[in-house]
Amino acid sequence: MRPLTPSRRRLLTLTALASSLIWTAPGALAQAPKSALNLAMVGEPQTLDPMASTADLVGTIMQHVYEPLYTFDAKWAIAPLLAEGMPVISKDGLRYTIALRKGVMLHSGRELHADDVVASLKRWMEMAPRGKAVAAEVASLTAKGTHGVEIVLKQPYAPLLPQLALPSGMAAIMAREAVAQPLTQFIGTGPYRFKERRPDQYVLLTRFEQYAPRKEAASGYAGRREALVEELRFMPVPNANTRVEGALAGQFHYADLLPIEALPRLEKATAKTVPVMTQAFGFPYLVLNTKEGVLASTPLRRALQMAIGEGEMLAAGFGDTRFFSVEGNHFPKGTPFYSDAGTAAYNQRNAVQAKTAAEKAGYKGEAVRVLTSRQYDFHYNMALLMAEQLKRAGFKVDLNVVDWATLVQRRNDAKLWDIYITHSPQFPEPMLSPPQLGEGAPGWWSTPAKQAALAALNAETNAAKRATLWGKVQALVYDEVPYIVVGKFSSLSARAPGLDGYQPATWPFFWNVKLKP
Repeated sequence: MRPLTPSRRRLLTLTALASSLIWTAPGALAQAPKSALNLAMVGEPQTLDPMASTADLVGTIMQHVYEPLYTFDAKWAIAPLLAEGMPVISKDGLRYTIALRKGVMLHSGRELHADDVVASLKRWMEMAPRGKAVAAEVASLTAKGTHGVEIVLKQPYAPLLPQLALPSGMAAIMAREAVAQPLTQFIGTGPYRFKERRPDQYVLLTRFEQYAPRKEAASGYAGRREALVEELRFMPVPNANTRVEGALAGQFHYADLLPIEALPRLEKATAKTVPVMTQAFGFPYLVLNTKEGVLASTPLRRALQMAIGEGEMLAAGFGDTRFFSVEGNHFPKGTPFYSDAGTAAYNQRNAVQAKTAAEKAGYKGEAVRVLTSRQYDFHYNMALLMAEQLKRAGFKVDLNVVDWATLVQRRNDAKLWDIYITHSPQFPEPMLSPPQLGEGAPGWWSTPAKQAALAALNAETNAAKRATLWGKVQALVYDEVPYIVVGKFSSLSARAPGLDGYQPATWPFFWNVKLKP
């Protein structure tokens, strides 16, 4: 008999859970649903508050419940969602007048009004890292009648609409009576409503029958959204191999972020599962603690940067060259913000020079605490390789491996870590990612040079001039080393053959998809 390894035991537990969910409704549901999706995610979300975390997992789940005023279409252009159309902007670029769609229903059963939007955006500006960045630019935020909102800026701020559109750390619009800290009710306008959360089992969303879709054709996150499946069950499956085995066994309708080495097996098992490659998914990066600990020293962060070979790290994380590219520019070639400024400091892998620079910076052998997680297998594999690179340069490394929810919690405490590994989608607007470009995000990068460079970038509305100004910001990142971009990567997931209409996306979404009979 095949031994019950921890991964296999986890798979059998999830198989039993998935089977039971098909035939018995959770909680108070009296009858089995007609259609439901079992969605294997990388872990347990540490919160369901879309403003409280920039974690992709939180945004992926809660974008089905909450919606922002604006979103991105398939070409990453801004498109209205809860807003009726694009805002009317005054000639001086300071006043944004936004008309809201009429007839949009909240999950509580009443119509969405401007007061809900104002209360939601004020909460976002008070607590979300990106919201705080916007708050610094806003002079006033007011309701104009029942279906109008006015935002007045202190000075022109080019990233305003992209900031309002991002699903991660979302400027989510919710019922004003539900606005609280922490959230105890999840009342949005999305195609699905929150039903139940069972920790370590699932987050259950059910179709909102009163949902008011837009009339435009679907495009990316924009346009018409329809809840064609009655229930979505987001199931935490932290072990990547368990997600693979579950996909191969046909137990999951979707399995997120799988190890690249699983691709040949997935390609051979198309009766049970179909591999999904999301091209140009994003970039992994290292966040350095500039506030406390050994890396609070800028010269020491520069020395550490010299020791790192990002190309080796990418190879360790992804293996297959189809899934990564070794490049230090934040934005790909051919895009408006491409720049090679500062990239001479990328992929140095110079242990001797790094050791000398660390000694000059006053390094005394203190442990560099690296925080990582196995939920994203490429994070963990890159962390192992990076630890060896740093040791060759004379650094002492303390590798702390925790689950993703714990990492997201611990990174908020500057006393607990020196480096953590994460990744970000690739966006068309510099200020959207990483969050460290804003103020207050873990890493706590805040210097006069940063503030001056970003103030110039954000106040400039001319696209060509902004591109030049972004090059100066990128050069500053390489000089002050608040974070280190490792490179670019594509991602691997899997879907069931019967999952019809699924479109690969940075934050996977499951409106406009259905199960073939």
